[in-house]
Amino acid sequence: MSGNAYRIIDANSAHGEAMLALMPRLAEFDVPARRNPRHLWQDDAEMMRRWLRGEEDCLVHVAVDDHDNVLGFTMVTLRPELLSHEPSAHLEAIALDSVAEGRGVAQALLASAEVAARTSGALTMSLHVLSVNERARRLYDRAGYEGELMRYIKNLED
Repeated sequence: MSGNAYRIIDANSAHGEAMLALMPRLAEFDVPARRNPRHLWQDDAEMMRRWLRGEEDCLVHVAVDDHDNVLGFTMVTLRPELLSHEPSAHLEAIALDSVAEGRGVAQALLASAEVAARTSGALTMSLHVLSVNERARRLYDRAGYEGELMRYIKNLED
């Protein structure tokens, strides 16, 4: 994949294999020892498979290069906001190929996902990110997202 040129388009089934291949990138950070990295992306991969089969309603965009190689994707669902129940969207996943890092692709994908969500009636967009995933948190901070809820967990096994 050469150059910095890319475009953001609506994803379709032809992009499915490449998007699924990027799912493990969702766990490419210093995952806490108690967590199985696969658990960070396997449900998203299954959601994408359902979307590819036409069984799940998602807004899915891909960034592709001049040769139509998938550089990254976003997958968004529309759902009521957790507390207000107003129309909202949730960023289920955003993943990039390593060759796309540092090119503005993630920011462009996120902006495209926000436009699609807003066009679909969402007033807000939420997402989940592990506190130790600093790379992702920097992206979301730069894009204007605010941390709101803290989730605590304690291992109860001996």
